[in-house]
Amino acid sequence: MNHIENFYTNYDEEARLETRHGSVEFLTTMRYIEKYLQPGAKILEVGAGTGCYSRALADQGHNVEAVELVPHNIEIFRSLITPEQKITIHQGNALDLSIFPANNFDITLVLGPMYHLYTAADKHQAIAEALRVTKPGGVIFVAYCISDNTLLEDVFGNGYINIHDLITKGVVDPNTFGTTSKPEDLFELVRKDDIDQLMSAFPVTRLHYVATDMISRIIRTGLANMTEETFNTYLQYHYAICERPDMVGVTHHSLDIFRK
Repeated sequence: MNHIENFYTNYDEEARLETRHGSVEFLTTMRYIEKYLQPGAKILEVGAGTGCYSRALADQGHNVEAVELVPHNIEIFRSLITPEQKITIHQGNALDLSIFPANNFDITLVLGPMYHLYTAADKHQAIAEALRVTKPGGVIFVAYCISDNTLLEDVFGNGYINIHDLITKGVVDPNTFGTTSKPEDLFELVRKDDIDQLMSAFPVTRLHYVATDMISRIIRTGLANMTEETFNTYLQYHYAICERPDMVGVTHHSLDIFRK
């Protein structure tokens, strides 16, 4: 908790999603959520941060229950809610959603917690809780941070992190280049194979596996310099390829979408 709270107290998540490259993740995620939204849908967002998605959905007229762990994020979230937005905020975490009854929500969003869960048991618990509170036939959206994009950009591309230090510390496997994170590393980085293994324990139907931002962070300078017309064309290209199996491995964030 201390590592997470310290990070988000000094981090502007709103600003990240408002950049050109950050907006790709937001717009893609919203595009897929909207595929499954029905009038009167009951929505839960777990790990809501400062409420970017909750507020966007409330602006469309939906009632949203939001759960967030970090008090600083909740403070910002509350300050940004308008009187017209029907949002209820609870402080809590993805591992214990006992404040909600079973089979309660049509759509459950878990768009941040898996970034900060490091053990198989905790990951399993978070998915199990999301499934428990979702109605039969409801849809769950779970976001992950993918390791290879971080290696490509921050390690090999920009040299922000020394690969040899990571290998020495046991963070990166020198043969597979898979990663192992600890709480002090803050972010849990995975690959699709890890997600597939986790989800194999649950009787769900995968609807989509989406590369929500692909390499947008790596090409952020190019995106920032695009005309609006070219950026809109880039978005159409991104939407066309973001589920292609040969492309999803290098995304920075992914979204696993499945039906209970």
